[in-house]
Amino acid sequence: MFYDYLVIGIYFILILAIGVVFSRMASNSTSDYFRGGGRMLWWMVGSSAFMAQFSAVTFTGAAGKAFTDGFAISAVYIGNTFAYFCGWAFFAHRYRQMRVDTPTEGIKRRFGSQNELFFSCALIVFSFLNAGVWLNALGVFTSAVFETDLSITIVVIGLTVLFVSVLSGAWGVVASDFVQTLVVAVVSVACAVVALVKVGGPVNLVNNFPGGFLVGPNMNYPLILFGTFIFFLPKQIITMMNLHDSFRWLTAKDSLNARKAALLAMTLMGVGTIVWFIPPWAAASLMPDAVAGYSELGNKAADAIYLEFARNAMPVGTVGLMMAGLFAATMSSMDSALNKNAGIFVRSIYQPFLKKRNRESNDKKLLGISRLVSTISGLGVIAAAWYFASLKELSLFELMMSVSTMIQVPMMIPLLFGIFVKKTPKWAPWATIALGLFVSWFIINVFTADVFASLFGIESLTEREIIDMNIILTVAGHIFITGGFFCATSLFYNEAKDENKEEKDRFFEDLEKPFIADNQQDNVDRQQRQKLGSMVYVMSTGILLMSLIPNPIWGRLTFVICSLVIFSIGFLLKRSAKK
Repeated sequence: MFYDYLVIGIYFILILAIGVVFSRMASNSTSDYFRGGGRMLWWMVGSSAFMAQFSAVTFTGAAGKAFTDGFAISAVYIGNTFAYFCGWAFFAHRYRQMRVDTPTEGIKRRFGSQNELFFSCALIVFSFLNAGVWLNALGVFTSAVFETDLSITIVVIGLTVLFVSVLSGAWGVVASDFVQTLVVAVVSVACAVVALVKVGGPVNLVNNFPGGFLVGPNMNYPLILFGTFIFFLPKQIITMMNLHDSFRWLTAKDSLNARKAALLAMTLMGVGTIVWFIPPWAAASLMPDAVAGYSELGNKAADAIYLEFARNAMPVGTVGLMMAGLFAATMSSMDSALNKNAGIFVRSIYQPFLKKRNRESNDKKLLGISRLVSTISGLGVIAAAWYFASLKELSLFELMMSVSTMIQVPMMIPLLFGIFVKKTPKWAPWATIALGLFVSWFIINVFTADVFASLFGIESLTEREIIDMNIILTVAGHIFITGGFFCATSLFYNEAKDENKEEKDRFFEDLEKPFIADNQQDNVDRQQRQKLGSMVYVMSTGILLMSLIPNPIWGRLTFVICSLVIFSIGFLLKRSAKK
């Protein structure tokens, strides 16, 4: 256990160092702070986009779902991969071409200032909930494994993320995302290889899975599983490729880099969809009772399977690296939320408030306010995580899906459909969201999975089938009813009363106009490669030192190989910086 604590401690120091190293690049303007001035290279943007969709829930709640249900969990991540493909094909470069610093400024251009204020307030509140789910997932997991107080764990992790986000803004967020992507890759691949060796190869992994690998146990109607997969595809597009989540691509230095970033995120997500879940799939047959010792987690006990596998099957020190990967995943999601909230508040709430009173504020003052907002947002997320920690009856996966399908989908439908349906009245977005929230309530409380099943003569569904059926009904309701309503509002559009028509027309013209980086970009490119190359060297050295931990030869060799792979990436970054 000593070595695990040592690895985690060194990792935290590295993350804090990234915040310090990149702090100067975020100190020039609010544009630098919110989105790195729109000057980031594709491999930084792509890894950040990947990590923004990746949280501790992947290693906890999703891993627990893989342990109990088999391949079914991959539907969510295949949906993510497909969404990033759509980003490469259509969305990423167009969102970069909006020529804005924050996503709500894009919402203003499309829907007008009233909707900008409405969405700014709504999205800030929602981000508290979302980031609170992520932080709670990590807090519950860490406190159970290391037998620490849950509240203290949440506070320590939350304050570390807060430091990086407040000090260095988007540069620190995206740079730490890149380094953390390497941590996640190292942990995932190493655990997957060992798991395949111990289970006897992929054929045995599939054949020996309890209840059947593809369908899993407690599934009497496999058609429900197929329906879940089908509806996850549009759901993930709605929740990942909307105007609010355009912040992923606003940091890219030009249109081409935005598209390449989406392609990188798609590749990482596609490979990870299989690699991440090999250990829990293998553990289902190798150690079926592995989570029995986590009874204090209640229904969340299976969420500890990934770390339990690392404890029993991996070299000493891997648990620490595993926890570093969990911290990496959650910190990435949370620091992105804090930085985005600061940009939304300053540009879409605070500055318009000043203008209404004929007052102005210089950029340096706005930068200070941005850091203050990030601090307050971080404390709000910690408070939300405390609340979610009290919901013992929900597994982490169910908690994440509940927040996503019931609240996020109806909020994002107008922000996606509005890219394609151009002529809508100014009340269309908030009216659509109001209807969407009613649809969520109606399906959860009235038209439930059991009621739907009874229409087809099905008397009872298993608990797993009810959860999946609720997801299908909710997503379908939002696509056809909520989305259909938004499209139908175009029937009430009156061009003569559209106060935002000129700006909206320019917005859609800009969406199709490629953005090309200026001649000052080369120096910024070199700085990115130089600074990140140094950080990657440090991480490579740290993992190499883990080979000194008392372990079997294969365990020491595992750390050496991981270190060499990461070192080669740092070497390539350094060499490209010299060029």
